[in-house]
Amino acid sequence: MKTFSATPADIDKKWILIDAEGIVLGRLASIIAMRLRGKHKPSFTPHMDMGDNVIVINCEKVQMTGNKRDEKYYWHTGHPGGIKEKTKAEILEGKHPERVVTKAVQRMLPGGKLSRQQMTHLRVFAGTEHGMEAQKPEVLDVASMNKKNTRTS
Repeated sequence: MKTFSATPADIDKKWILIDAEGIVLGRLASIIAMRLRGKHKPSFTPHMDMGDNVIVINCEKVQMTGNKRDEKYYWHTGHPGGIKEKTKAEILEGKHPERVVTKAVQRMLPGGKLSRQQMTHLRVFAGTEHGMEAQKPEVLDVASMNKKNTRTS
């Protein structure tokens, strides 16, 4: 029996809607990254873009454990002395709270051309409104998935 390798004709992409309200950021990012890559499918092929399109709403209401809200994101403007920093809390309360979720998912994907292509299938929105109703996304209940997987002491 030969090993199955998916071709572009075998790929079936779905639209998934995830409500991020009250979900821990790292767990949310790992679920989104798995869906973007297509690792939840039995026909997963590592070199093909076979993941689903993911819509995330309410990203400003995402939870973080410990002191992670105070951790900083750094970037450089390209000019001498141009290093900038902001905490995750400042970004969540600012103009673009979706960047925290986007950056967390991006860092969970392997680097390369394929992961940059897969990141284009992620849409993150700050509020409950999104313009993707025409795609008829399926709602993925991440909150119930987390309750099953967490241990109770």
